[in-house]
Amino acid sequence: MDRGKKNIAVCLAFAFVLGGGFFASLWMPKAGYSYSERRKLAEKPQLTVRTLWEGRFMEGFEEYLQDTFPFREGFRRAKALAAKNVFFRQDNHGLYTVDGWIAAVEYPMHEEALAYAASRFHYIFEEYLDEDNQVFLSVIPDKNCFLAEGSGHLSMDYAAFEKSMAEKVSFASYIPISDLLEREDYYKTDTHWRQERITDVAERLAQAMGAELSGKYQAHTLAQDFYGVYYGQAALPLAPDRLQYLTGASMEGCRVYDWQNGRGIGVYDMEKAAGADPYEIFLSGPLSYVSIENPKAPKDKKLVVFRDSFGSSLAPLLISGYSEIALVDIRYLHPAHLGRFLDFEGRDVLFLYSTSVLNNSNTMK
Repeated sequence: MDRGKKNIAVCLAFAFVLGGGFFASLWMPKAGYSYSERRKLAEKPQLTVRTLWEGRFMEGFEEYLQDTFPFREGFRRAKALAAKNVFFRQDNHGLYTVDGWIAAVEYPMHEEALAYAASRFHYIFEEYLDEDNQVFLSVIPDKNCFLAEGSGHLSMDYAAFEKSMAEKVSFASYIPISDLLEREDYYKTDTHWRQERITDVAERLAQAMGAELSGKYQAHTLAQDFYGVYYGQAALPLAPDRLQYLTGASMEGCRVYDWQNGRGIGVYDMEKAAGADPYEIFLSGPLSYVSIENPKAPKDKKLVVFRDSFGSSLAPLLISGYSEIALVDIRYLHPAHLGRFLDFEGRDVLFLYSTSVLNNSNTMK
């Protein structure tokens, strides 16, 4: 075959692949949700004269094709493997792996984000609290804190981060917990810490706040494998985690109420174990306001925890020390509305947030 025919053959093959992929993406069945990435996929945009004239149709259509391209998951995995093993990139879209652990690069420290988070905490303090409330602050380091330095990835100065946050929230007593944690305390494929490995963290927090915990638990392991949120985002063939949860006599007979949806729930929601995110078994996942009543605990010990998703797995470990625990997530519930639901009189208050949320605090209301 002469050179001209070869060029024609290559062009035709390229056109066939490109055109075949285009028409296949139009006609093949479409998934509306990516379980690996845990997000809703782009929908086909509506074609109108206005959307076409303003350019919004082509922008939306391009995003739609990217999300619904045939064999998309396979291409994502191939791209991730090439980035790691062929081009030796330090990270792929902000995610990197070390010895089977997946972490997100959390860098640099955003002082303005810390200041904004502190301003929301100050609002709550000024609006609802007084000298009768003991107020505490604790910062949960993200997994990057324990992986980045040894692997050569970018990392914040976590000691400076905690110091800055403690200074900005000066009305609260700071409880350090970083020294109790290491990489094994986190899931390999997920952002969160492992409940069965943070009993010492719960003990320190309770002791600093003047509460006593029973500390007696039984560990249970979910039958199915746990693929965390980073697993799907990284698109790498890594081993799954095993998810464990702890039960104890102090949790029996507790009344747990989901105020967001107006329903009673359990400390552990086992229906979530088979869902898209099994970590949501802990207090049914991301809810704006959950209350826990423990009739076996001292009546004078009541606690309000302002928290993110890390608090869902920690809160069950504090139940034995408090007759009432209120869990509030101000990413979903505006602090101005708290007085309608919650009485702060005589309650201890703990602001418990991960560095990843504090460093991106625009999610707070």
